[in-house]
Amino acid sequence: MRRRWAAAVASLGLVGMGVTGCGTEARAVCGVVVDSTSYADPAASRTDLTSKLPGFVDGCDWVGFAAVTGASESSTCREDPVAVAATDRENPNDNPVVEERVRRHRLTQVLPRAGKLFDCPTEGEGSDVLGALRYVVKQMDARRQPDQAHRVIVFSDLINNRGELNVNKLDLSEAARQRKIKELRDSRLLPDLTGYEVVVHGFLRKKGSNPDRFPLLESFWTEALESAGAVSVDLL
Repeated sequence: MRRRWAAAVASLGLVGMGVTGCGTEARAVCGVVVDSTSYADPAASRTDLTSKLPGFVDGCDWVGFAAVTGASESSTCREDPVAVAATDRENPNDNPVVEERVRRHRLTQVLPRAGKLFDCPTEGEGSDVLGALRYVVKQMDARRQPDQAHRVIVFSDLINNRGELNVNKLDLSEAARQRKIKELRDSRLLPDLTGYEVVVHGFLRKKGSNPDRFPLLESFWTEALESAGAVSVDLL
């Protein structure tokens, strides 16, 4: 399941360099997607959030949020973004000590906001993962900076079964995967992930009863996200 491991290690190394560098160094524009459907039931899902998210957001200047529900884009379950970096008014002299103090305070807001999304009210049936990705990327695109990385962390099993994508019934032969990805792209149902790094925790956590489909679903999601422009995709 650990695709592109070398790229992931290199990415983490760059994040670490950003954290220990100058206090005003540009970090990433980030997005957090949290699945409030059946993925949220196992305790391991919440453990993943509390253990993986803090290290991820250490390398972020701004963090947006989206919840996976049955109707993710129109969901009423929202959390405001966190602007992590100090503003010019807060740190007019680009003092790295001030910058780090502001950052550490703001970063304490990220995990509680993300955790609330596990407990969104039920909205329709099923799981609209693509809608949540589109929503968080729309927020991030409004903050897009050419000199900053763009990273999305997703806490979900990626069992999208709403709208034009029901992975439980998907024909996973190579030709059929490519047709479905083209259909989703042409219909603008895939988010624009150009230049984005994507990491998913809990992929296929509740695997069901057909293990032969697992590697094919991994291929489908990797191919779909890369087709949407992602420069790296890690399904963990």
